[in-house]
Amino acid sequence: MQKRTLGKSNLEASALGLGCMGMSFSYGPPKDTKEMTALLHAAVERGITFFDTAEVYGPFLNEELVGQALAPFRGRVVIATKFGFDLDPDLDPRGIKGLPGLNSRPEHVKRAVEGSLKRLNVDTIDLLYQHRVDPEVPIEDVAGVVKDLIQAGKVKHFGLSEAGAQTIRRAHAVQPVTALQSEYSLWWRKPEQEIIPTLEQLGIGLVPYSPLGKGFLTGKIDGNATFDSTDFRSTLPRFTPEALRANQALVDLLGAIAKRKNATPAQIALAWLLAQKPWIVPIPGTTKLHRLEENIGAVSVELTSDDLRDIDAAASQITVQGARYPERLEQLTGR
Repeated sequence: MQKRTLGKSNLEASALGLGCMGMSFSYGPPKDTKEMTALLHAAVERGITFFDTAEVYGPFLNEELVGQALAPFRGRVVIATKFGFDLDPDLDPRGIKGLPGLNSRPEHVKRAVEGSLKRLNVDTIDLLYQHRVDPEVPIEDVAGVVKDLIQAGKVKHFGLSEAGAQTIRRAHAVQPVTALQSEYSLWWRKPEQEIIPTLEQLGIGLVPYSPLGKGFLTGKIDGNATFDSTDFRSTLPRFTPEALRANQALVDLLGAIAKRKNATPAQIALAWLLAQKPWIVPIPGTTKLHRLEENIGAVSVELTSDDLRDIDAAASQITVQGARYPERLEQLTGR
């Protein structure tokens, strides 16, 4: 597995990370702990060193799973987690329904970090993201409290998630930002307009989540797909039958290139991301070993400048249908 450095920081990660959310949250009921532990071990054995979780995934269950599963590999892996939702770490997660409101008040951030340290069973959090920008708390205050936590040895690196360019700049002026996590893929390219140039200028890495379009870019979901009410894709405008059918052209494009390269559509989608910048580390999520191995195979797929030009030219003719989030969730992004 190749390694990459996130921006100008000294944070080194495997070129491909593993998003752990779906093991406990959003895609149906939490998966079997034993099976997910085996999958996390398999990821480490195959060279993945970068794992993504958050206190809100579960809530709390995902951090516990990741912390326990990766305990034998301390010092060999990088674990990223997130704060920013109004959760009480003392509550039983089974009683928490729906997505809570935002809370990035400094005292709450400190309390959230203590909870994450305990659940992850670590002395220091490798990379700590603000999960969503809280409009009620100046970003300077958030960056300031993370700076204090770094000086106290409880956190190594500061990150933001789905933040706007001006917020990134303001935060970075107080405490250097190591990475921005945001959705980015062939079917969500908005970060190219303002975010990626800002990151390049400031020397900040990009960690794309949903690099496979929440499964759509694998080619395994078509217009007849249905999603259980426990699967959050059932609430997304981009996953209505009409939108899925309209967006099939993008999967067809990936499939055509995949045939040429003796790869799969998912591998082409990931290879395309890896080819954009050397400081981009995608974090595809999966709960299946064969998918993990397929994703890792993307690192070996070489896309030439001609391939990339062909993909861009063809993709520019396709208009992706459907908003990526319902309005309430979209309002939490780009602040």
